[in-house]
Amino acid sequence: MSHLSNIQKNLKTDALLVTSEVNLRYLTGFHYSDGCTVVTRDRAYLITDFRYKEAAEATVSDEFTVLCPQSIKNTLCELLSSDGAFTVAVEEATLSAQDLERLRALLPKTEFSFGGSALLDGARRIKDAGEIEKMKRAQAITDAAFEHILNFIDPSRTEVEIALELEFFMRSHGAESVAFQTITVSGSASSLPHGVPRPVKLERGFLTMDFGACVDGYCSDMTRTVVIGNADGEIKRLYNTVLAAQLAALDAAEKGERSGFMLDKIARDVIDDAGYRGAFGHSLGHGVGMYIHEAPRLAPRTPKDELLCPGNVVTFEPGIYLEGKYGCRIEDMAVITEDGIYNFTKSTKELIEIK
Repeated sequence: MSHLSNIQKNLKTDALLVTSEVNLRYLTGFHYSDGCTVVTRDRAYLITDFRYKEAAEATVSDEFTVLCPQSIKNTLCELLSSDGAFTVAVEEATLSAQDLERLRALLPKTEFSFGGSALLDGARRIKDAGEIEKMKRAQAITDAAFEHILNFIDPSRTEVEIALELEFFMRSHGAESVAFQTITVSGSASSLPHGVPRPVKLERGFLTMDFGACVDGYCSDMTRTVVIGNADGEIKRLYNTVLAAQLAALDAAEKGERSGFMLDKIARDVIDDAGYRGAFGHSLGHGVGMYIHEAPRLAPRTPKDELLCPGNVVTFEPGIYLEGKYGCRIEDMAVITEDGIYNFTKSTKELIEIK
């Protein structure tokens, strides 16, 4: 079943208006930002301007009619009126209040309602074979970047240099872009889970690197932490605790645990029992796809009865952060299968010291 037919099957209104760049690409397979897509129960229209006409017609399937009018707004109104679309769902998560009011002014007899984002988010959370293959490719590039960076890291390098080298490698080895802003933080800055790379030489202690590639619109997400200099007993204990927490959660998922709440608790209990209670301040994981953060979530606030299902791609990323001192995170990305999980991430998790 195509992404479009899946949405049409579950459409509760006369039409769906799609305007966000990610969901436009998800539905049509075409990457564009100027225009929209209108979906009814039996038709679909990709509306854009002349700049995209040739590329759109060469890319989208015959499920879509490509329209490149002089006025996108006028054509949108004409389509909704001619197709008898009196109830239209919009993307409540991304459509601005101003744009919604403009639509209501243009089509006063049409009822615009929320629900489009929920419909599309629900569809995107279960990846099909084609999407999973793209994410495998994205993670393969990310794994290769980690192998490369281990030979590049030197105490004389700066955090910014490490980030730039990772990004250059991924782009030059097939990524269309990076999946998110690369994190490379060392020493005392590694206690910041989402710290920003600094133009300073690598500090001794932990160097945490959180990075990913984007391939055909789909993201990868991986974190590895290495040690600059020698790892003392406290560093080793902290690192091994994070690793044990991650492995416990991965093992539980492989054995069939499907509750995001329980998987988070399994990892969190390992960290708490080791004496680091309160130092794991974020959730165990999140969904990954065309957005780097999307449904579902593996978190303390996830409803206990909300279960993962085959096709969900999620991260497993416990961490320990000691304020003002240092921090460590280890992250893999895996897809839930019928009988366990498949871990996309192949990079080593042994404690590496770089001197």
